[in-house]
Amino acid sequence: MFRALKHKRARIAFLHDVAMAALSFPLSLYLRLGDSVQYLPDRTFWQGTLIFTAIAAVVFLSSRLYRGIWRYASIDDLVALTKAATIIVLCFLPLMFLVTRLESMPRSLPLINWFVLLAMLGGPRFLYRVFKDRRLSSVLARADSKRVPILLVGAGDGAELFLRELRGDPNAPYFPVGILDEKGTRIGREIHNVPVLGGIDDFKDILKTVPLIPQRLVITKENLDGDLVRRVVELAESKGLTVARAPKRTELRSGDMDSGRLKVRPVAVEDLLGRPQQPLDRDAMRALARGKRVLVTGAGGTIGSELVRQIAESGPSELTLFDASEYQLYLIDLELSERFKELPRQAVLGDIRDRERVRAVMARVKPELVFHAAALKHVPMVEANPLEGVMTNCIGSRIVADACRDCGVACMVQISTDKVVNPTNVMGATKRIAEAYIQALDPISRKAGQTRYVVVRFGNVLGSTGSVVPLFRRQLEAGGPLTVTHPDVTRFFMTVREAVELVLQAAVVGVEDADAAGRIFVLDMGPPVKVLDLARQMIRLAGLQPEKDIDIVFTGLRPGEKLYEELLYGGEEKLPTRAPGMTLAAPRTGDLAEMAAALDRLESLARSGDRHGALTAVSDMVPEYVPDPNTLQRSIPALDAARVGE
Repeated sequence: MFRALKHKRARIAFLHDVAMAALSFPLSLYLRLGDSVQYLPDRTFWQGTLIFTAIAAVVFLSSRLYRGIWRYASIDDLVALTKAATIIVLCFLPLMFLVTRLESMPRSLPLINWFVLLAMLGGPRFLYRVFKDRRLSSVLARADSKRVPILLVGAGDGAELFLRELRGDPNAPYFPVGILDEKGTRIGREIHNVPVLGGIDDFKDILKTVPLIPQRLVITKENLDGDLVRRVVELAESKGLTVARAPKRTELRSGDMDSGRLKVRPVAVEDLLGRPQQPLDRDAMRALARGKRVLVTGAGGTIGSELVRQIAESGPSELTLFDASEYQLYLIDLELSERFKELPRQAVLGDIRDRERVRAVMARVKPELVFHAAALKHVPMVEANPLEGVMTNCIGSRIVADACRDCGVACMVQISTDKVVNPTNVMGATKRIAEAYIQALDPISRKAGQTRYVVVRFGNVLGSTGSVVPLFRRQLEAGGPLTVTHPDVTRFFMTVREAVELVLQAAVVGVEDADAAGRIFVLDMGPPVKVLDLARQMIRLAGLQPEKDIDIVFTGLRPGEKLYEELLYGGEEKLPTRAPGMTLAAPRTGDLAEMAAALDRLESLARSGDRHGALTAVSDMVPEYVPDPNTLQRSIPALDAARVGE
């Protein structure tokens, strides 16, 4: 019964209605008896008022009067009020008869009271609507016809900041017709003279009543919630509207606006994934690299370049960028030269599979902190070139790890992947071997007071090279169709910035926490996302309709591809960490000497071009991996150098 009053405005409306009911009984008596009301026995007057008010309160609570919005009072609301008034009067008569036998009570009083109560309940509602409609109409009459009408989503600080900037910009291209409050707590209020028209559930009703139909929904929340964004996109699609987000506070402060004009930003696919920000120890994260010599392998890749950006903000004494791709290395070095002019840095071309090159660079640079992001990570490509995957992901990772120990590096952070869990492809199996080697190396190295090794495992990064998001974007630009391998395929997704922030946080914990020795940090990726749903949402973000404007075609699982990924083995022990957003996993750990001998043999097989022998050795080291017969038999010449990427 009381569930209808969970919102503050509903409680205010209920108190208003009870007060109107309490006033309606004496007013009805006065209308019927005039000045003769003074001769009515006091007992009859007060008993009648109390009984009528109590019945009204119960009926109001039992009705659906407080689910609507006064701003949109309609005939349906009038019908509901009429029913409530009728029930109140019909219940009042027998109760009053039992108490007073209706002595001194005019027989016409119930009918008069019915009309009075209905007027006192309905009048304020409809007057409020008329007032709001006229006020909104007068505002819209002053609107510039060249401005795009928009409807804001979110009635918090983000809306206030956006509207304040809008008022201060005489050339702003937008005209706000109202605000949707996703929490439903500020309905009926105004922010800078823009009314909060209702909640998100009222969206379709609001479009029927506003004098000026919006062309765009603008989300004003700073930290976007993925569920909210997806819901808003679907609502906008249903009415043919576009979706955008308001500029963030940092963008406004930095003046990051075209031609000095306030402009909304398109909603990115990353916003669909938005999750509440994990509380991070940013002071410790900055202190991790501040004043230290830092080297990043795969510095031009998606993860590597974001690592470089965030590390550069911490103020290292020197930052070394190591990558095998000249072009990618040039791009990230150019970006750093423009954003961090005073930062000492060097861009080094090199392949992590070249043992002498890696050792020479580390001996010269003497890094204190190494982030190893270089890897071959595109599943079908590694499946077609398995020896390259072995050399880069297994042998290259070992070369980097050994060089860190030999050159006195304080800490090495290895970037891993969810594809190492129960791998069905060469990429996942080779990355699992890299994990296992570093797991075996870490406790021994720590005990000797040498390098500390930290492994961080997570899933797909939105927008990374070779991933599904850039593919969908290219297909959308070409007019479709979008290709999905299977209707039920799911993946874990995370934004690159979120992933790197948690990698840095894991590095802090891994360096300081002795319990992390030989264990793997597993990032909280949230629930897995259906790739089909992601494709549909990207089509909607483009202002199109799935299966109508853009087709989706299922192409079948690719070699080595799984329907779903896992972040943990079934038997892996999982321990909490002092940092939210990650846990510690303890997969089986091999003996370091045995691991080293197995890797020596694997390297020999790979360098000699023995594909069958190398993949058999990989399977021996990762028993759950069974090589695809096609991968074993396929004959593709080995590459001389691998692309060192993410």
